[in-house]
Amino acid sequence: MSKSAFTGPLERIDPCCVRIPSWYKQGMRVPGLLFVDENLLDQCRKDNAPDQVANVACLPGIQKASIAMPDIHWGYGFCIGGVAATDPEEGGVICPGGIGYDINCGVRLVRTNLTLDEVKPRMRELVKALFQQIPTGAGQSGSFVFTEKELKELMARGASYCVGRGWGVSHDLEVTESNGCIPDAEPDYVSDRAISRGKDQCGTLGSGNHFLEVQVVDHVFDPEVGKVFGLELGQIVVLIHSGSRGLGYQVCEDYLVLFRDMPKKYGFEIPDRQLASAPANSPEGRRYIGAMRAAANFGFCNRQLLMHQARQVFAKIFQRSWQDLGMSMLYDVAHNIAKLEEHSVDGVKKKLWVHRKGATRAFPAGHPEVPEVYRSVGQPVIIPGDMGRASWVLVGLPGSMERSFGTTCHGAGRAMSRTAAVARASGEKVVKELEARGVIAMSQSKRGLAEEQPQAYKNVDEVVEVVHGAGLSARVARLRPLGVIKG
Repeated sequence: MSKSAFTGPLERIDPCCVRIPSWYKQGMRVPGLLFVDENLLDQCRKDNAPDQVANVACLPGIQKASIAMPDIHWGYGFCIGGVAATDPEEGGVICPGGIGYDINCGVRLVRTNLTLDEVKPRMRELVKALFQQIPTGAGQSGSFVFTEKELKELMARGASYCVGRGWGVSHDLEVTESNGCIPDAEPDYVSDRAISRGKDQCGTLGSGNHFLEVQVVDHVFDPEVGKVFGLELGQIVVLIHSGSRGLGYQVCEDYLVLFRDMPKKYGFEIPDRQLASAPANSPEGRRYIGAMRAAANFGFCNRQLLMHQARQVFAKIFQRSWQDLGMSMLYDVAHNIAKLEEHSVDGVKKKLWVHRKGATRAFPAGHPEVPEVYRSVGQPVIIPGDMGRASWVLVGLPGSMERSFGTTCHGAGRAMSRTAAVARASGEKVVKELEARGVIAMSQSKRGLAEEQPQAYKNVDEVVEVVHGAGLSARVARLRPLGVIKG
């Protein structure tokens, strides 16, 4: 996290939103908008991430505003929680820093028909079995190893490749964002180095804030929507949070190098070299978009294979098939991605490159990209919290289309740097603190566990309160953690 505090202007628009005026910084083409209440505003002032929001407002072709969600914190180029839409017809750029190193990091929620009473006595056994079956940690390889030819097919087809090989069912695709495949992916634009890094990492959890968590539905706020989503009080669910692993990281790294000289080549200026960009319609821009889409499809496949392994573990522990256990997907949504979407700007419909970095789609009822099974109520929004408090299921609202290009928050957001978190408590202490809260945790790295302790994050309930109050997405159900595995 940035060490310096933000001292610039933040003008209150309403109880859930403040504005950075476009006069704040030379080169700003639009204002900045931060969705924060007074409490979260005080927290985000301590971090200079709002200055990154102002920097993004300088990007060519940006529309309406540079936006940040309430889980805002310092990131590479864009803040985490950053949203920006650019118009390719007005020289709008594509910016790898606005998507992030972990392309299509995202979350997947899996329902079960198990109850807390059934699972609680076996929780330690279940967590141990998940930890033994599912590879976790930095650089870890898994049991799914692909040739270069197979990997390129996987990146072109997305999660349907996995389903076609028996690692899932067609319903999984129906309830995955973009049906688990971003069209027009170009695996040939992914470097040999990236392919080498990804060949044995599909189906692995990774490190950092990635996790697989067993949870219980502890409160249903909207029973009507909850029924459509298949959620009820006391139900056990599984939340999976991971992305495109080393392959996606390398794609970002490769194109940041390529884009270093693009502003000079195409005659525009950026206030931060971490915002290296190229016009979306340029040859370089199109090349990155093709590679980014391929990495995103790898991310969908990674979560598909993680779910497949989780289903196997549950079946073994409870001696019933995963189908008998009701382990059907609720939804899978991307957190780090850019997509070409239609949005209204000053009453004019435009095709825009919507960058979401640590932010998630929140499309409302009736939107054609909401799965048919949920279209009557709106898109499920899955918000992971920290290991000790809660995660949330929300539903997209029309206000997101009006205010944030169909976007809401993606998580709790860090409140403490990883270094500060480690200084606060050891991994062993964190394990004991979590057990005192009724959460069993297993991790490859004690340091990694310390970095991700609950105190390192904002209170996700407060973050959710802001997006609910702002009309971006509405509360449906709260999920309490019971057991977690991490890298």
